[in-house]
Amino acid sequence: MGCEPETPIGQPGPIRRIRELLADRSGVGAVEFALIAPLLLCLYITAFELTIGLSVSKRTTRTASTIADLVTQQTAVTPTVLATMKDVANSIFAPYTPQNLSIKITGVTIGTGGDPTVKWSWDQANGRPYPAGSAVAVPADMRSPSTFLVRAEVSVTHQLFMVMPGLLPSSLQTITLSRQYYYRQRVGSEITCTGC
Repeated sequence: MGCEPETPIGQPGPIRRIRELLADRSGVGAVEFALIAPLLLCLYITAFELTIGLSVSKRTTRTASTIADLVTQQTAVTPTVLATMKDVANSIFAPYTPQNLSIKITGVTIGTGGDPTVKWSWDQANGRPYPAGSAVAVPADMRSPSTFLVRAEVSVTHQLFMVMPGLLPSSLQTITLSRQYYYRQRVGSEITCTGC
């Protein structure tokens, strides 16, 4: 005579409730979203990081190529002229600001025996990164005897934006991107640099 819920014959109340809970599909979408959302967020962040990183890498390559191209169009350069290459780099990297930008430009003489040596060198601090007469690593297909090359080296660091502290070691949060290009002189037999 009480108000006990009716149960099917042979099924006690708790088992019936468990079956009803298993058959209930309300809230499944919320649970699925809660399981999938972190994965989708990680994929989005990874795609964002890759896009920015590839863009900075592309700009690093373009900067090295453009600097070598501009220098090889001259017959003579000075440290003042070479210092304008920092402005060239900054304009290529726009809208990004290159972090720890390093530019090295080297005039390379290839002798009659095909041995490349440094004729002059310059870096963005108006220094001489390589001593004159020192050997230079030049690709074999560019070692034509009695020619002159300009090597442009550009290096920048790229900081990952969305990395949470403690998620990756600090050594992996900053990536150094560096590129170098060799171009032959366009006019004359070599490019001189007074004061380099």
